[in-house]
Amino acid sequence: MEQARTFVCRACSTPIPLQHKFCGRCGDPVATEHQTAKTMMFGQMQAVGRARLVILRGEGMEGMSYQLVAESHIIGRTGQIALVDDPFVAPHHAELFYRGASLILRDLGSRNGVYLRLREPVELRAGDHILAGDEVFRFELLGAPANGPDPDGTFFSNTPSKAGSFRLVQALEGGGDGTAVSSREGAVTVGREGSDINLPADGFLSTEHFKVAEVGGRYVLSDLSSRNGTYLRIRDEVELKHGDNLFVGRNLLRLEING
Repeated sequence: MEQARTFVCRACSTPIPLQHKFCGRCGDPVATEHQTAKTMMFGQMQAVGRARLVILRGEGMEGMSYQLVAESHIIGRTGQIALVDDPFVAPHHAELFYRGASLILRDLGSRNGVYLRLREPVELRAGDHILAGDEVFRFELLGAPANGPDPDGTFFSNTPSKAGSFRLVQALEGGGDGTAVSSREGAVTVGREGSDINLPADGFLSTEHFKVAEVGGRYVLSDLSSRNGTYLRIRDEVELKHGDNLFVGRNLLRLEING
């Protein structure tokens, strides 16, 4: 039985020593709530919320977890979910909030965005960004090739290629562009080897990691059963589900919905 060091007798105000059930002066019994009192853990983090967000540190390893007990939580360098050591995270990067029974993730106009792991193929729009391994790619639509002759009848000399309707452009840290590959057979694959874009130095990429394909006039992004998954930058806000993984800056987070 955990008690305070002393209690004050309600009848005569005499201090009662630890573990005594009766007052030594007047014989009045110690109140039941004092006899059964236990020390409670202090801190909001101990409160169980409707959901929690867990930082993933490596294979099978979990870091800090955040109970989502309030109606709204800010993710950022200075938010309630503080990622203070990540220079790619804005002070107020994203917001998690409840809308009825749903948990919504909203990008707050951050420079680097928020990426959600694909559960199934999704349709792309021009300007969408894809994250796989350590790589980020930008999806771009292509117009009709400008290959007409000059007034004197001379054509511009370039690499012959089949016309493609879209291309993937590697977005480099600092804002520059890297490798760019256009669709020649209606699709572009990315991986470590055997793909249209091969990045053998990226150990987080699978051999064939993801594919973008034109299907009936739509452009569809599919994960190719990669180990680490393919992530798409959210455009504004999205409803989250139990087990969703998301990237904020260089932090990988997993959502767990209680119950």
